[in-house]
Amino acid sequence: MNQIGNSQTGNNIYGKRLSGLRAKLRELNADAALITKRENYRYLSGFTGTFANLIITQDSAFLITDFRYVEQAAEQAKLFEIIQYTGKLEDTLNELLISQNVNILGFEESYLSFAEYSKYKLKFSVKELIPLGRAVEELRMVKDETEIDILRKAVQIADNAFTHILGYIKPGLTELEIAAEIEYFMKKQGAEGASFETIVASGVRSSMPHGVASEKKVEQGDVITMDFGAIYKGYCSDMTRTVFMGRPGKEMEKIYNIVLEAQLKSLEGAHKGLKGREIDHIARKIITDAGYGENFGHSLGHGVGLEIHEEPRFSPSSNQVIENGMAVTVEPGIYVAGLGGVRIEDLIIINGRNPIVLTKSPKELIVL
Repeated sequence: MNQIGNSQTGNNIYGKRLSGLRAKLRELNADAALITKRENYRYLSGFTGTFANLIITQDSAFLITDFRYVEQAAEQAKLFEIIQYTGKLEDTLNELLISQNVNILGFEESYLSFAEYSKYKLKFSVKELIPLGRAVEELRMVKDETEIDILRKAVQIADNAFTHILGYIKPGLTELEIAAEIEYFMKKQGAEGASFETIVASGVRSSMPHGVASEKKVEQGDVITMDFGAIYKGYCSDMTRTVFMGRPGKEMEKIYNIVLEAQLKSLEGAHKGLKGREIDHIARKIITDAGYGENFGHSLGHGVGLEIHEEPRFSPSSNQVIENGMAVTVEPGIYVAGLGGVRIEDLIIINGRNPIVLTKSPKELIVL
């Protein structure tokens, strides 16, 4: 079913999204947009199937798909005329472009392959193909209330999985077993799947920021970093917690407290109107002043939604102005080779000077 539903409210939401894209088309002087990226066609139409092309003009909206999805598309994409193609897709698309008097067609240059672009350039009876840039992705950056509600549920599933896994972990279990239990529990809670390959990195392996689960067994004295998320109604959640199997040594406890301070201060400072790099700087300065600047090598955070990594970014190079409704992670970390690492991550919604922290799992140092 459509993630928002087929009520009048759902139609209003998709109508607003189409209006937003049409405004961007006017800015680009484009007659129409060809949308082929799955997350983008889902966002604009509500269609959740694995194959569709959208053609959107100022006055019309078409969803082109094959026999497998015609019924589903008609049920989900209420604001679109559904067209089934039976021969070559490019022929059906071209016929539509001609019928709609499209001369300038915008396309997703970061997604459409060169082979497809070359074929369409040769086949389409349009005067010009122009890049859309990140027109749809810019619309997707700011979440509406329906999207935020779905994100809350996706986060809640992951939070529940963290509570569950704390009672499951014990010495002798492999990282793969822990990751499998997290993902199994999330599915039992209603998740469609994991947002990404679950990270469970223990002992010295925790110094690898993206140390996906391995056959290493958890041992007494290990630090254990777990980074995971749930997909719910197409939307992703993302959280990280670091726990300890037995009391940590002095340096690891010190590192944990530094990361926690950096994370809490960044949450407090994630305000509307700041640039992404200014929020990143809050955490980076705390970690650098503590002597671990070289051990924090990734960005502070990234946008989350229909994709696990999307705009905006909290990074040293980001000039993106942060707006209300943006869903972003806050995840500082310190990683020391041969010792271990700590990362703490929440998902937040920008809300003036009072960001809404969706992730509810505890962050005080946990000893199992």
